[in-house]
Amino acid sequence: MAAAYLRRQKFRILYRNFRAPGGGEVDLVCRDKPEDTLVFVEVKTRATEERGRPSEAVDYAKQRLVARGAMAWLRLLNFPDIRFRFDIVEVVATGRENPAITLIRNAFPLPEDYVY
Repeated sequence: MAAAYLRRQKFRILYRNFRAPGGGEVDLVCRDKPEDTLVFVEVKTRATEERGRPSEAVDYAKQRLVARGAMAWLRLLNFPDIRFRFDIVEVVATGRENPAITLIRNAFPLPEDYVY
């Protein structure tokens, strides 16, 4: 669902469920065509918002895990001179046919101890 939503937002899906050899993971690696930006997307799904928004589950430890995966992806590309960012896609499936999907652009920065 998240990938289909992003395609409608003019994203091109490059890879799903990237797992870096040394640790790190990225749910979706995309290209935001209109902004010509590489995007590392964390997808969070919840049945309800009773315990808060899905994005609230992307704590600092999770951000570091995604950043580690992103750095591994960029290393595979030989560290190109390219813009990139971290987005979160929230999916709230409250038992209805069409779940609520929200894209949070620039959801978090690259952690300070990572250098690019």
